Amino acid sequence: MIWLFFVGVLGGLARALYGLLKSVSAGRRFRPGYFLLTLVTGGVLGGVTGLLFDSDPMVCALAGYVGSDVLENVAVMALPKFFVLRK
Repeated sequence: MIWLFFVGVLGGLARALYGLLKSVSAGRRFRPGYFLLTLVTGGVLGGVTGLLFDSDPMVCALAGYVGSDVLENVAVMALPKFFVLRK
C-alpha cells in the first residue's frame, strides 16, 4: 500500500516538471519554492488517494498530477479578490 503513495509522488513530480518546462519556455524565472510546493502537494494528494481508496496505481498517479492544480484553482476562487496570487 505504501507504494501507491510513491506513485502519487511520481504524478506530482511529472506535473511539477511539466509546469517548470512551461514556465521556462514562456520566459518566466524559476521559483524553487513554488516548484517544491507543487511537488509536495501533488504527491500528498496522490498518496492519500492511494491510501484511502486502495485504488489503481494509474488513479494515484493522476491524482498526484492534478492535485496541485485543483488546490490552486480552489484557492483562487475562495480567496477574496483583494489578495493577489502570482504564478
